[in-house]
Amino acid sequence: MPTAPARRRESPVARQILLLQVLVVLVLVVVATGLAALDARRDTRDSARDEAVTVAVSVADSPAVLEALDTADPSATLQPFAEAVRADTAVDFVVVMGLDRRRYTHPTESLIGEKFVGDLGGAPQGEVFTQEYVGTLGRSIRSVVPVLDDGTVVALVSVGITLTRVDEQLRRDLPGILVAGLGALAVGLVGAWLISRRLRRQTHGLGEREITRMYEYYRAVLAAVREGLVLVDTHGEVQLVNDEARRLLHLPEDVVGRSLAELGLPPGLVAAAVGDTPQPDTIYVLGEHVLLISSAPAFWEGDEVGAVVTLRDRTELQSVTGELDVVRGLTDSLRAQNHEAANRLHTVVSLIEMGRSERAVDFATEELRFAQELADQVVGAVQEPVLAALLLGKTAEAAERGIDLVVGGEVVAEELTVRPRELVTVLGNLVDNAMDAVSEQSDRRIVVHVEGDAEGITIVVEDSGTGVRPEDAERVLEHGWSSKANGGRGIGLALVGQVARQHGGSVEVEASDLGGARFTVTLPGPRSEDPR
Repeated sequence: MPTAPARRRESPVARQILLLQVLVVLVLVVVATGLAALDARRDTRDSARDEAVTVAVSVADSPAVLEALDTADPSATLQPFAEAVRADTAVDFVVVMGLDRRRYTHPTESLIGEKFVGDLGGAPQGEVFTQEYVGTLGRSIRSVVPVLDDGTVVALVSVGITLTRVDEQLRRDLPGILVAGLGALAVGLVGAWLISRRLRRQTHGLGEREITRMYEYYRAVLAAVREGLVLVDTHGEVQLVNDEARRLLHLPEDVVGRSLAELGLPPGLVAAAVGDTPQPDTIYVLGEHVLLISSAPAFWEGDEVGAVVTLRDRTELQSVTGELDVVRGLTDSLRAQNHEAANRLHTVVSLIEMGRSERAVDFATEELRFAQELADQVVGAVQEPVLAALLLGKTAEAAERGIDLVVGGEVVAEELTVRPRELVTVLGNLVDNAMDAVSEQSDRRIVVHVEGDAEGITIVVEDSGTGVRPEDAERVLEHGWSSKANGGRGIGLALVGQVARQHGGSVEVEASDLGGARFTVTLPGPRSEDPR
């Protein structure tokens, strides 16, 4: 069976960029060198033209030229003078001529007396004229200027520099231009190599199709995963976040690049995300969500690049767990009461065996009366069965822990508009918090007062513990804030605040007359519709 051919490894992006940069640098350097050569050629010719004009003007303004023109044989005086000027100025010819073009001077003496070859332009009219022309000495850059005598043009002077000499100057300049071009090419190639090396390191040697596939797959995975995912760098700034994390943390659209600390998240969550120590499965309450958050440092090739934070929504599970905790607490209370009842039964039996039957009857009657009074007190105050069961369990637990728990108030079960599950969350967490607060006190008292009807329900729990510090009174119900070490009931008060917010209610934290804290939770009922 033939095997499928292996996929050919595509060229890395860094290599492709390097080749493109080398090509671009090469083209730019060649073009720049050519332009520099053209510019040097133009500058050389302009310089030659200016030099020709300057020398011609100097000769035309010389008094010796006017004196020689007045003689019978001007060439006898002008030829040596012109040759001396030509030698001193390094021009190729200095020609003095009459208005009839007849030469008085020329580098080739046999041409003296011949007609000047070339245009004169406006020189006979007193202007300076320059041109590039092929004369007896070859192609040259020449100038023609008038010789004036009291403002009248009496002769002309032409000075020229052959292009052969101009090109020799250009050839002397070209090596410098080429060296500069090669230097620019070398710098460009080194720069392109350094950029390619950095790009290869950042793209890990991947090709453009591999990067495209990786991006598409990672976007698809982030959209499909049911957990929230947040990636932060070593500075605590968000670098990646999926839609589920945006929903759970209520993050803005422009969150990428912003610091976690400025997003209004729980301080504990921020500390866990940017810390060096992994934080597995920590519970936080944020808005209406109960979140299970895990964070761990992220490494790449041995270097820490940030942290990965995952979030799971445990809101419904937390509600069910709360109800399970109530049932478990009630079961533990019943088990404890069963054990206590067995002890009392043994006591009654022992008294009967000792012949103290009257004392046995009194003991049994007293215990029954106490238990019935307690049940009547709780049920009379709270007619809601779930709340009554919760309070009976908490009362039994308080008795075992040596805590005096008093229940009062009136709740009409038929008129309640708040779900029992939410009432259990609020009352159970408040009572647990109060028990923890008084557990190390010599005076252990808790007072629970519940009032509820169709208008809503008010729950007041106060204790004789240490209370809440004034500076913590506003923070105690913040998202994810807790004075406890970790986990468990550490989110209890945050859950209480969550339920209150969901119902548009409030939670007040005050000092109690018992010496500790008083928590007052108000949960209003649904607003009646406008009869209009």
